[in-house]
Amino acid sequence: MNVALQKTLGLLLLIILGIFLQRKISSQDNLKGIKVLILSVALPATIFVALLKIELERSLILLPVLALVFNFLMLLASRYVPGFFGVDKGSSNLRTLMMLLPSLAPGLSCFPFLIEYLGDNPLALAALADVGNKIFVLILLYMLAMHWYHQRHARKSSKTGNSKLKSLLISMVNEPINIVIIVALILLVLGLNLNAFPEFLSNTVLRLSVLMTPLVLLFIGLAVRIKWHEMQLILYLLTWRSGITFCLSALFVYLSPGLSPVMILLAVVFPQSSCSFWPFAHMSTVNALEENDKAVQPTFNIGFALSVLACSLPFSTITILGVLSFTEFFVHPLNILITGLSFTGLSLIPYTLKRIKKARSNNTAVNDLAVLHGIADDLESRQAS
Repeated sequence: MNVALQKTLGLLLLIILGIFLQRKISSQDNLKGIKVLILSVALPATIFVALLKIELERSLILLPVLALVFNFLMLLASRYVPGFFGVDKGSSNLRTLMMLLPSLAPGLSCFPFLIEYLGDNPLALAALADVGNKIFVLILLYMLAMHWYHQRHARKSSKTGNSKLKSLLISMVNEPINIVIIVALILLVLGLNLNAFPEFLSNTVLRLSVLMTPLVLLFIGLAVRIKWHEMQLILYLLTWRSGITFCLSALFVYLSPGLSPVMILLAVVFPQSSCSFWPFAHMSTVNALEENDKAVQPTFNIGFALSVLACSLPFSTITILGVLSFTEFFVHPLNILITGLSFTGLSLIPYTLKRIKKARSNNTAVNDLAVLHGIADDLESRQAS
Protein backbone atom coordinates (compact mmCIF):
# COMPACT_ATOMS: atom_id res chain seq x y z
CA MET A 1 0.00 0.00 0.00
CA ASN A 2 1.13 3.56 -0.77
CA VAL A 3 3.02 5.10 2.18
CA ALA A 4 1.10 8.38 1.93
CA LEU A 5 -2.21 6.51 1.80
CA GLN A 6 -1.27 4.51 4.91
CA LYS A 7 -0.51 7.76 6.73
CA THR A 8 -3.85 9.20 5.57
CA LEU A 9 -5.77 6.17 6.85
CA GLY A 10 -4.00 6.48 10.21
CA LEU A 11 -5.02 10.14 10.48
CA LEU A 12 -8.61 9.34 9.48
CA LEU A 13 -8.76 6.76 12.26
CA LEU A 14 -8.12 9.54 14.79
CA ILE A 15 -11.02 11.53 13.31
CA ILE A 16 -13.27 8.46 13.49
CA LEU A 17 -12.21 7.95 17.11
CA GLY A 18 -13.27 11.54 17.82
CA ILE A 19 -16.69 10.83 16.28
CA PHE A 20 -17.14 7.80 18.55
CA LEU A 21 -16.16 9.94 21.56
CA GLN A 22 -18.96 12.45 20.90
CA ARG A 23 -21.22 10.73 23.42
CA LYS A 24 -18.51 10.87 26.07
CA ILE A 25 -17.51 14.49 25.35
CA SER A 26 -20.71 16.21 24.28
CA SER A 27 -20.48 19.38 26.34
CA GLN A 28 -19.67 22.55 24.40
CA ASP A 29 -17.46 23.68 27.29
CA ASN A 30 -15.32 20.56 26.88
CA LEU A 31 -14.99 21.17 23.14
CA LYS A 32 -14.04 24.78 23.75
CA GLY A 33 -11.41 23.62 26.22
CA ILE A 34 -9.85 21.30 23.64
CA LYS A 35 -9.93 24.06 21.03
CA VAL A 36 -8.24 26.49 23.42
CA LEU A 37 -5.56 23.89 24.14
CA ILE A 38 -4.92 23.50 20.41
CA LEU A 39 -4.90 27.19 19.46
CA SER A 40 -3.13 28.46 22.58
CA VAL A 41 -0.56 25.71 23.29
CA ALA A 42 0.00 22.97 20.72
CA LEU A 43 -0.33 25.01 17.52
CA PRO A 44 1.81 28.00 18.70
CA ALA A 45 4.54 25.56 19.82
CA THR A 46 4.49 23.81 16.45
CA ILE A 47 4.63 27.09 14.49
CA PHE A 48 7.39 28.41 16.75
CA VAL A 49 9.55 25.34 16.12
CA ALA A 50 8.86 25.50 12.37
CA LEU A 51 9.60 29.22 12.03
CA LEU A 52 12.96 28.94 13.78
CA LYS A 53 14.05 26.38 11.18
CA ILE A 54 13.69 28.65 8.14
CA GLU A 55 16.01 31.25 6.67
CA LEU A 56 14.41 34.70 6.65
CA GLU A 57 14.27 36.35 3.24
CA ARG A 58 12.70 39.56 1.97
CA SER A 59 10.74 37.63 -0.64
CA LEU A 60 8.71 35.98 2.13
CA ILE A 61 6.70 39.20 2.51
CA LEU A 62 4.90 38.11 -0.66
CA LEU A 63 3.23 35.24 1.18
CA PRO A 64 0.78 37.35 3.27
CA VAL A 65 0.12 39.50 0.21
CA LEU A 66 -0.76 36.46 -1.91
CA ALA A 67 -3.07 35.20 0.84
CA LEU A 68 -4.85 38.57 0.88
CA VAL A 69 -5.23 38.51 -2.91
CA PHE A 70 -6.81 35.07 -2.65
CA ASN A 71 -9.23 36.28 0.05
CA PHE A 72 -10.37 39.21 -2.09
CA LEU A 73 -10.80 37.08 -5.22
CA MET A 74 -12.95 34.61 -3.29
CA LEU A 75 -14.97 37.49 -1.79
CA LEU A 76 -15.68 38.76 -5.31
CA ALA A 77 -16.64 35.29 -6.52
CA SER A 78 -18.85 34.72 -3.48
CA ARG A 79 -20.83 37.84 -4.31
CA TYR A 80 -21.94 36.74 -7.77
CA VAL A 81 -21.83 32.95 -8.09
CA PRO A 82 -23.97 31.59 -5.19
CA GLY A 83 -27.05 32.76 -7.12
CA PHE A 84 -26.63 29.56 -9.12
CA PHE A 85 -27.51 27.63 -5.96
CA GLY A 86 -30.75 29.47 -5.26
CA VAL A 87 -29.27 31.98 -2.79
CA ASP A 88 -31.20 35.21 -3.32
CA LYS A 89 -29.36 38.43 -4.06
CA GLY A 90 -29.28 40.75 -1.04
CA SER A 91 -30.45 38.00 1.33
CA SER A 92 -29.03 37.23 4.77
CA ASN A 93 -27.80 33.88 3.44
CA LEU A 94 -25.76 35.57 0.69
CA ARG A 95 -24.17 37.99 3.17
CA THR A 96 -23.41 35.04 5.44
CA LEU A 97 -21.70 33.17 2.60
CA MET A 98 -19.71 36.26 1.60
CA MET A 99 -18.33 36.37 5.14
CA LEU A 100 -17.50 32.66 5.38
CA LEU A 101 -16.44 31.37 1.95
CA PRO A 102 -13.43 33.72 1.41
CA SER A 103 -12.04 33.05 4.90
CA LEU A 104 -9.49 30.42 5.85
CA ALA A 105 -8.84 28.52 9.08
CA PRO A 106 -5.56 26.69 8.36
CA GLY A 107 -4.75 26.15 12.03
CA LEU A 108 -7.35 23.40 12.44
CA SER A 109 -7.70 22.06 8.91
CA CYS A 110 -4.34 22.48 7.16
CA PHE A 111 -1.33 22.91 9.48
CA PRO A 112 -1.51 19.42 11.08
CA PHE A 113 -1.30 17.78 7.66
CA LEU A 114 1.45 20.08 6.41
CA ILE A 115 3.68 19.06 9.30
CA GLU A 116 2.87 15.37 8.78
CA TYR A 117 3.31 15.24 5.00
CA LEU A 118 5.57 18.15 3.97
CA GLY A 119 7.62 19.00 7.06
CA ASP A 120 8.54 22.06 9.10
CA ASN A 121 9.57 24.51 6.38
CA PRO A 122 6.25 24.46 4.44
CA LEU A 123 4.40 24.79 7.75
CA ALA A 124 6.43 27.90 8.60
CA LEU A 125 5.73 29.42 5.19
CA ALA A 126 2.03 28.66 5.59
CA ALA A 127 2.07 30.36 9.02
CA LEU A 128 3.54 33.49 7.43
CA ALA A 129 0.91 33.42 4.67
CA ASP A 130 -1.77 33.12 7.35
CA VAL A 131 -0.81 36.60 8.61
CA GLY A 132 -2.44 38.09 5.49
CA ASN A 133 -5.48 35.87 5.93
CA LYS A 134 -5.83 36.96 9.57
CA ILE A 135 -5.75 40.63 8.59
CA PHE A 136 -8.60 39.85 6.21
CA VAL A 137 -10.77 37.82 8.61
CA LEU A 138 -10.11 39.84 11.76
CA ILE A 139 -10.23 43.38 10.41
CA LEU A 140 -11.54 43.65 6.86
CA LEU A 141 -14.45 41.22 7.28
CA TYR A 142 -15.44 42.95 10.51
CA MET A 143 -15.50 46.29 8.68
CA LEU A 144 -17.65 44.71 5.95
CA ALA A 145 -20.08 43.27 8.51
CA MET A 146 -20.44 46.64 10.27
CA HIS A 147 -20.85 48.40 6.91
CA TRP A 148 -23.79 46.14 6.07
CA TYR A 149 -25.23 46.64 9.54
CA HIS A 150 -25.10 50.46 9.43
CA GLN A 151 -26.27 50.50 5.81
CA ARG A 152 -29.34 48.39 6.53
CA HIS A 153 -30.22 50.09 9.81
CA ALA A 154 -29.42 53.61 8.64
CA ARG A 155 -27.12 54.32 11.60
CA LYS A 156 -24.32 56.80 11.08
CA SER A 157 -22.75 56.58 14.50
CA SER A 158 -19.30 54.97 14.27
CA LYS A 159 -18.37 54.96 17.92
CA THR A 160 -19.33 51.36 18.52
CA GLY A 161 -17.67 50.21 15.30
CA ASN A 162 -14.41 52.05 16.03
CA SER A 163 -14.19 50.73 19.58
CA LYS A 164 -14.91 47.20 18.40
CA LEU A 165 -12.29 47.49 15.65
CA LYS A 166 -9.76 48.65 18.25
CA SER A 167 -10.55 45.67 20.45
CA LEU A 168 -10.16 43.34 17.48
CA LEU A 169 -6.73 44.80 16.71
CA ILE A 170 -5.74 44.25 20.34
CA SER A 171 -7.04 40.67 20.25
CA MET A 172 -5.05 40.03 17.09
CA VAL A 173 -1.85 41.13 18.82
CA ASN A 174 -2.68 39.18 21.98
CA GLU A 175 -3.53 35.93 20.19
CA PRO A 176 -0.89 33.30 21.13
CA ILE A 177 -0.24 32.29 17.51
CA ASN A 178 0.44 35.88 16.49
CA ILE A 179 2.70 36.47 19.50
CA VAL A 180 4.66 33.34 18.57
CA ILE A 181 5.05 34.52 14.96
CA ILE A 182 6.24 37.97 16.08
CA VAL A 183 8.73 36.54 18.62
CA ALA A 184 10.02 33.95 16.14
CA LEU A 185 10.52 36.59 13.43
CA ILE A 186 12.44 38.81 15.86
CA LEU A 187 14.68 35.85 16.79
CA LEU A 188 15.25 35.09 13.10
CA VAL A 189 16.26 38.70 12.46
CA LEU A 190 18.74 38.40 15.34
CA GLY A 191 20.12 35.19 13.85
CA LEU A 192 18.89 32.92 16.67
CA ASN A 193 17.21 29.52 16.45
CA LEU A 194 15.86 26.86 18.80
CA ASN A 195 19.37 25.76 19.76
CA ALA A 196 19.90 29.14 21.42
CA PHE A 197 17.39 28.21 24.13
CA PRO A 198 18.25 26.20 27.26
CA GLU A 199 17.77 22.49 26.65
CA PHE A 200 14.88 22.14 29.11
CA LEU A 201 12.99 24.94 27.36
CA SER A 202 13.57 23.69 23.81
CA ASN A 203 12.57 20.15 24.85
CA THR A 204 9.35 21.48 26.38
CA VAL A 205 8.45 23.34 23.19
CA LEU A 206 9.17 20.27 21.07
CA ARG A 207 7.01 18.04 23.29
CA LEU A 208 4.12 20.51 23.10
CA SER A 209 4.36 20.64 19.31
CA VAL A 210 3.96 16.86 19.11
CA LEU A 211 0.49 17.18 20.68
CA MET A 212 -0.97 19.17 17.81
CA THR A 213 -1.83 16.57 15.18
CA PRO A 214 -3.69 14.05 17.41
CA LEU A 215 -5.49 16.82 19.28
CA VAL A 216 -6.69 18.51 16.08
CA LEU A 217 -7.88 15.27 14.51
CA LEU A 218 -9.76 14.24 17.63
CA PHE A 219 -11.30 17.73 17.81
CA ILE A 220 -12.51 17.46 14.19
CA GLY A 221 -14.29 14.20 15.01
CA LEU A 222 -15.77 15.61 18.22
CA ALA A 223 -16.95 18.91 16.69
CA VAL A 224 -18.80 17.58 13.63
CA ARG A 225 -22.46 18.59 13.99
CA ILE A 226 -24.51 18.58 10.80
CA LYS A 227 -28.10 19.69 10.13
CA TRP A 228 -29.12 17.22 7.46
CA HIS A 229 -31.85 19.37 5.87
CA GLU A 230 -29.17 21.90 4.84
CA MET A 231 -26.57 19.32 3.88
CA GLN A 232 -27.18 19.24 0.12
CA LEU A 233 -26.98 23.00 -0.45
CA ILE A 234 -23.92 23.40 1.78
CA LEU A 235 -22.05 20.49 0.17
CA TYR A 236 -22.60 21.96 -3.29
CA LEU A 237 -21.44 25.38 -2.07
CA LEU A 238 -18.31 23.91 -0.48
CA THR A 239 -17.62 21.89 -3.64
CA TRP A 240 -17.91 25.10 -5.68
CA ARG A 241 -15.56 26.89 -3.26
CA SER A 242 -13.04 24.07 -3.50
CA GLY A 243 -13.26 24.00 -7.31
CA ILE A 244 -12.67 27.74 -7.66
CA THR A 245 -9.74 27.44 -5.24
CA PHE A 246 -8.17 24.64 -7.28
CA CYS A 247 -8.47 26.79 -10.41
CA LEU A 248 -6.78 29.75 -8.70
CA SER A 249 -4.00 27.47 -7.44
CA ALA A 250 -3.51 26.08 -10.95
CA LEU A 251 -3.20 29.61 -12.34
CA PHE A 252 -0.64 30.54 -9.68
CA VAL A 253 1.42 27.39 -10.28
CA TYR A 254 1.31 27.96 -14.06
CA LEU A 255 2.55 31.55 -13.64
CA SER A 256 5.34 30.38 -11.28
CA PRO A 257 7.20 27.69 -13.28
CA GLY A 258 10.17 27.57 -10.90
CA LEU A 259 8.26 26.26 -7.90
CA SER A 260 9.43 23.03 -6.27
CA PRO A 261 6.94 20.16 -5.85
CA VAL A 262 6.66 20.91 -2.12
CA MET A 263 5.81 24.58 -2.79
CA ILE A 264 3.27 23.56 -5.42
CA LEU A 265 1.54 21.30 -2.92
CA LEU A 266 1.59 24.12 -0.37
CA ALA A 267 -0.02 26.46 -2.93
CA VAL A 268 -2.73 23.85 -3.54
CA VAL A 269 -3.39 22.77 0.04
CA PHE A 270 -3.28 26.05 1.99
CA PRO A 271 -6.24 27.70 0.14
CA GLN A 272 -8.29 24.53 0.68
CA SER A 273 -8.44 25.26 4.43
CA SER A 274 -11.86 25.30 6.05
CA CYS A 275 -13.90 28.44 6.67
CA SER A 276 -12.76 30.52 9.63
CA PHE A 277 -14.67 30.93 12.89
CA TRP A 278 -13.80 34.66 13.07
CA PRO A 279 -16.45 35.78 10.55
CA PHE A 280 -19.01 33.95 12.68
CA ALA A 281 -17.84 36.02 15.67
CA HIS A 282 -18.39 39.21 13.66
CA MET A 283 -21.84 38.04 12.57
CA SER A 284 -22.72 37.21 16.17
CA THR A 285 -21.71 40.74 17.17
CA VAL A 286 -24.03 42.22 14.55
CA ASN A 287 -26.79 39.81 15.57
CA ALA A 288 -26.49 41.00 19.18
CA LEU A 289 -26.84 44.63 18.05
CA GLU A 290 -30.01 43.73 16.14
CA GLU A 291 -31.76 41.92 19.00
CA ASN A 292 -33.69 45.03 20.06
CA ASP A 293 -34.44 46.14 16.50
CA LYS A 294 -37.24 43.99 15.08
CA ALA A 295 -38.11 46.37 12.24
CA VAL A 296 -35.40 45.05 9.91
CA GLN A 297 -34.63 41.46 9.00
CA PRO A 298 -31.34 40.15 10.48
CA THR A 299 -28.24 41.00 8.47
CA PHE A 300 -26.89 37.44 8.79
CA ASN A 301 -28.36 33.95 9.18
CA ILE A 302 -26.54 32.66 12.26
CA GLY A 303 -28.00 29.15 12.09
CA PHE A 304 -26.97 28.78 8.45
CA ALA A 305 -23.47 30.02 9.33
CA LEU A 306 -23.10 27.33 12.00
CA SER A 307 -24.12 24.63 9.54
CA VAL A 308 -21.59 25.85 6.96
CA LEU A 309 -18.84 25.81 9.58
CA ALA A 310 -19.81 22.32 10.77
CA CYS A 311 -19.57 20.93 7.22
CA SER A 312 -16.55 22.96 6.14
CA LEU A 313 -14.05 21.44 8.56
CA PRO A 314 -14.49 17.76 7.59
CA PHE A 315 -14.91 18.70 3.90
CA SER A 316 -11.60 20.57 3.84
CA THR A 317 -9.90 17.84 5.85
CA ILE A 318 -10.91 15.17 3.33
CA THR A 319 -9.91 17.37 0.38
CA ILE A 320 -6.48 18.17 1.85
CA LEU A 321 -5.86 14.54 2.74
CA GLY A 322 -6.81 13.59 -0.80
CA VAL A 323 -4.31 16.03 -2.29
CA LEU A 324 -1.48 14.97 0.02
CA SER A 325 -2.20 11.28 -0.58
CA PHE A 326 -1.70 11.68 -4.35
CA THR A 327 1.12 14.21 -4.49
CA GLU A 328 2.47 13.11 -7.88
CA PHE A 329 -0.85 13.97 -9.51
CA PHE A 330 -1.25 17.40 -7.92
CA VAL A 331 2.19 18.79 -8.76
CA HIS A 332 1.11 19.42 -12.37
CA PRO A 333 -0.91 22.61 -13.05
CA LEU A 334 -3.05 20.93 -15.73
CA ASN A 335 -4.16 18.23 -13.28
CA ILE A 336 -4.94 20.88 -10.67
CA LEU A 337 -7.01 22.80 -13.23
CA ILE A 338 -8.90 19.67 -14.32
CA THR A 339 -9.69 18.91 -10.68
CA GLY A 340 -10.93 22.47 -10.14
CA LEU A 341 -13.13 22.44 -13.24
CA SER A 342 -14.50 19.02 -12.26
CA PHE A 343 -15.41 20.22 -8.76
CA THR A 344 -16.99 23.41 -10.14
CA GLY A 345 -18.98 21.49 -12.74
CA LEU A 346 -20.13 18.97 -10.15
CA SER A 347 -21.36 21.75 -7.88
CA LEU A 348 -23.43 23.29 -10.70
CA ILE A 349 -25.25 20.05 -11.61
CA PRO A 350 -28.42 20.94 -9.61
CA TYR A 351 -28.57 24.38 -11.26
CA THR A 352 -28.11 22.84 -14.72
CA LEU A 353 -30.79 20.21 -14.12
CA LYS A 354 -33.13 22.89 -12.82
CA ARG A 355 -32.64 25.00 -15.96
CA ILE A 356 -33.20 21.96 -18.21
CA LYS A 357 -36.37 21.06 -16.30
CA LYS A 358 -37.60 24.65 -16.53
CA ALA A 359 -36.89 24.77 -20.27
CA ARG A 360 -38.77 21.52 -20.80
CA SER A 361 -41.75 22.75 -18.78
CA ASN A 362 -41.79 25.98 -20.80
CA ASN A 363 -41.70 24.01 -24.06
CA THR A 364 -44.51 21.79 -22.83
CA ALA A 365 -46.55 24.82 -21.86
CA VAL A 366 -45.98 26.40 -25.29
CA ASN A 367 -46.99 23.16 -27.05
CA ASP A 368 -50.12 22.83 -24.92
CA LEU A 369 -51.03 26.43 -25.69
CA ALA A 370 -50.54 25.82 -29.39
CA VAL A 371 -52.81 22.76 -29.22
CA LEU A 372 -55.49 24.80 -27.43
CA HIS A 373 -55.27 27.54 -30.05
CA GLY A 374 -55.61 24.91 -32.78
CA ILE A 375 -58.70 23.45 -31.13
CA ALA A 376 -60.18 26.91 -30.73
CA ASP A 377 -59.55 27.77 -34.39
CA ASP A 378 -61.09 24.49 -35.49
CA LEU A 379 -64.23 25.15 -33.44
CA GLU A 380 -64.51 28.65 -34.86
CA SER A 381 -64.21 27.35 -38.44
CA ARG A 382 -66.89 24.74 -37.77
CA GLN A 383 -69.25 27.33 -36.30
CA ALA A 384 -68.67 29.60 -39.27
CA SER A 385 -69.49 26.80 -41.72
